[in-house]
Amino acid sequence: MNKLLHLIIILFLCTVSRNLLSQELYKDPDRTTDERIADLLSRMTTEEKIGQLCFPTGWEMYRKIDDHTAVPAESFIERMQKTPIGGFWATLRADPWTQKTLSNGLNLKLSAKALNSLQRFAVEETRLGIPLLFAEECMHGHMAIGTTVFPTGLGQGSTWNPQLIQEMAGVIALETRLQGAHIAYGPILDLARELRWSRVEETFGEDPVLTAKLGVAFVNGLQGNDFKDGRHVYSTPKHFAAYGIPSGGHNGQQAFIGERELFSNHLLPFGKVAEAGVKTIMTSYNSIDGIPATAHKYLLKDILRVEWGFDGFVFSDLGSIEGIAGTHRAAKSVKHAAALSLKAGVDADLGGNAYSKNLISALDEGLVSMSDIDNAVVNILRLKFEMGLFENPYVDTIKASQKVRNEKHIKLSREVARQGIVLLKNCNNILPLKKDIGSIAVIGPNADNIYNQLGDYTAPQERSNIVTVLDGIKNAVNEKTSVYYTKGCDIRDTTETNIQEAVDIANKSDVVILVVGGSSARDFKTEYIETGAATITGAVNEKISDMESGEGFDRSSLDLLGDQEKLISEIANTGKPLIVIYIQGRPLNMNNASEKAAALLSAWYPGQEGGNAVADILFGDYNPSGRLPVSVPRSVGQLPVYYSLGRQADYVEESSSPLYPFGYGLSYTNFEYSDLEVNNENNIIKVRCTISNIGNFDGEEVVQLYIRDNISTVYTPPIQLKDFKKINVKKGEYETVEFILSFDDLALYDSNMMRVVEPGEFSIMIGSSSNSIHLKGNFTID
Repeated sequence: MNKLLHLIIILFLCTVSRNLLSQELYKDPDRTTDERIADLLSRMTTEEKIGQLCFPTGWEMYRKIDDHTAVPAESFIERMQKTPIGGFWATLRADPWTQKTLSNGLNLKLSAKALNSLQRFAVEETRLGIPLLFAEECMHGHMAIGTTVFPTGLGQGSTWNPQLIQEMAGVIALETRLQGAHIAYGPILDLARELRWSRVEETFGEDPVLTAKLGVAFVNGLQGNDFKDGRHVYSTPKHFAAYGIPSGGHNGQQAFIGERELFSNHLLPFGKVAEAGVKTIMTSYNSIDGIPATAHKYLLKDILRVEWGFDGFVFSDLGSIEGIAGTHRAAKSVKHAAALSLKAGVDADLGGNAYSKNLISALDEGLVSMSDIDNAVVNILRLKFEMGLFENPYVDTIKASQKVRNEKHIKLSREVARQGIVLLKNCNNILPLKKDIGSIAVIGPNADNIYNQLGDYTAPQERSNIVTVLDGIKNAVNEKTSVYYTKGCDIRDTTETNIQEAVDIANKSDVVILVVGGSSARDFKTEYIETGAATITGAVNEKISDMESGEGFDRSSLDLLGDQEKLISEIANTGKPLIVIYIQGRPLNMNNASEKAAALLSAWYPGQEGGNAVADILFGDYNPSGRLPVSVPRSVGQLPVYYSLGRQADYVEESSSPLYPFGYGLSYTNFEYSDLEVNNENNIIKVRCTISNIGNFDGEEVVQLYIRDNISTVYTPPIQLKDFKKINVKKGEYETVEFILSFDDLALYDSNMMRVVEPGEFSIMIGSSSNSIHLKGNFTID
């Protein structure tokens, strides 16, 4: 009897246990996120946990049947049946590296269908039904076919307008989320202080405060206030950290940097976006004082998580875990590199191979613990629950085709472009031009090349979607104005130069608009390494690609390539009024153009509406307001030349000052600065001044506030940007501008690396650029 009773009790307890397990608390939206995570984690095998840490490339994961149908590829089904994974990266990416074109890639509606089909398999055909996270490249628009293309980072930085950048990022988030993705890679928070580096175009410039303010705006635009609203995505700022100062300008190489410089400048933007609540961050390829960034436990755990309170998850960059063993030789195998990376705080392996192939054996050998794996899994699962993917894993396939790249978004792209174009010279007020001018010669390799004005990380484009400079000029002028065009030369290649034709059309025109510069346009002949960076090839008897910038295209000089300098000189020799426009991915040599042109502009890579934006400025429909986010050097021998180095002794050959300084940019009107007030109220510094428009045009001015700590126990720069405001002032009117400086604005890292404000005198400098200071004052901290 006792044995029978004992058996009944055991059967009862087993039944109850099975019922409790079958309840699947992780699927109950009424439970707390922590309860759901704990329940799901308890059900996962070790292989399933490791799978959640893997984010392989995604563009091979679908199979396009026709323009209306896309289904999961066999490779996707095999991988998910073997071990479901955490998500995919760049599933919708289209470019020469992925070999996705306008014909074999996905349209907007089909993109949403494709991701829904992959998501449906994960949710409905795997054991636990854990939804996938889809991550996409979104630095200047979602890198997918049919989306809005905005200016690249330097163009965004030149706007000096955080509100505009937040609005832009909100559009990028909407376009990305409507297609079914959840994570947007961007913004780029690297400081561009090594201008030979191939990725300068992706940055907001050289200054940490400008980068931080625009970076926070970008993150806020992407993330919004509600991750479940179907309109926002998780932001992934990159690259953590000090990626923008590689030795020799070589992408991914060492950053030789002291701890104080690292924390004062290069980490500042990341600290600000962490404070703003960013949910994912990406590591970088480089090492920092010998420690690979993807294995930097001090930065990834002690600083990012403990000191800054970051509560999201950390991505490796593509292949950067393997690079710990390969490039840096800091681990004896990829297995040891994977263990180092996981223990350092890298949750997600972009590419997926380092973790998927090595963590099981690393666990068996004691290189990592189950706790290490669980912590990373929890960080990833939390974001899936917070976005509501367990309840709403799919998107409406109709909305993408209705709302992506609509007229409002295109108009915004034009606004960002024109606010990001910088007028550098305007001799005798040659600009703005009259729209009824008799004839215009439009010349140059970047005058009518759609891809050269879009920058790296751009999907293939329909020609009708892009407005080149030639298009924009034709759109703007009077119907009676004659517009002549010739290319003149290529960016790099010299086999098809026709400068004489350019001279001929210049001679018969009233004004010449010459568009030169560089290119980050990838082509299908270019070779790429596994990380997606381009490789430089020198094939004999083959026309040379325009590409001289973009990931992998580091430079040893900043000179214009090919026959462009010759083209500038020959056109200048005609004596015709010459306007030169640079479309470029980094500050290129402008000495010749600056000397010979009557007007000079930098448009960076201005995006799909770049041609209209340029025309708006050329013909006075918009008063230029862009300001340089990076200094323009006279030669590569000046590097580094960023403004906060202060005034240096001149070289034997030339001045040490840049050709055009940080913060510089002209307007069609003039502004007067007056009435400086500096008040210290309990060590909160309030600064006020008046900006008057004394010219003949309405216009926007970027009021820049710099400080100097006059005596400090450690070195501090002689001039440091601390705040700025972009204001619109009508002609004949004035605006009062107020700044408030807090502890954080005045603090430094002392000799013990403590963040402190030291007592003493500080100087206030307010001006229109870093070398054009109009108002000066002082205050004292007791």
